[in-house]
Amino acid sequence: MSNNTSLFVAQLSGRFLNTSRKPTDAKLGHRSLEPTQSTMADIEDTHFETGDSGASVTYPMQCSALRKNGFVMLKSRPCKIVEMSTSKTGKHGHAKVHLVGIDIFTSKKYEDICPSTHNMDVPFVKREDYQLTDISDDGYLCLMADNGDLREDLKIPDGELGAQLRADFEAGKELLCTVLKACGEEVVIAIKTNTALDK
Repeated sequence: MSNNTSLFVAQLSGRFLNTSRKPTDAKLGHRSLEPTQSTMADIEDTHFETGDSGASVTYPMQCSALRKNGFVMLKSRPCKIVEMSTSKTGKHGHAKVHLVGIDIFTSKKYEDICPSTHNMDVPFVKREDYQLTDISDDGYLCLMADNGDLREDLKIPDGELGAQLRADFEAGKELLCTVLKACGEEVVIAIKTNTALDK
């Protein structure tokens, strides 16, 4: 039996070959307290779970600091604030803020009332322009970022905007699509003619 094989068998049985150990240790079943070293084979077999970075999609803001045309989470949906009113401080508590918002993705209207001193969640909202390079047969857009990266994971928006986008593209216009991203969702919210290519 080779040294590697005997070491492996010894590790499996829980007894490590150690010449400095007393003979009585083996009889009593004692184990060496010396640390063992991992081999590359042990490390290669290790499986690490992957997932999202855990970065938050919202941040807290005091209700009284919110402003019209800003963003806020209402009923767990990212909304643009279209109306805000504050009631006077009552006999038993804080002033209340009445918020009306429109979902930035579905255009559905949401309302909420909260004390002015309470915190509300505000979504991180990002806008980015992409050049439209193609439209697939199944309605997906082929978009190119400023750095040349392509993405094909967004569908043509519903309604008037989608119809206008398709008509302009088929007419041969060079288009920029504005993509809005918040809370893990993305959608094209606007289109414009790419004037940078005319120069």
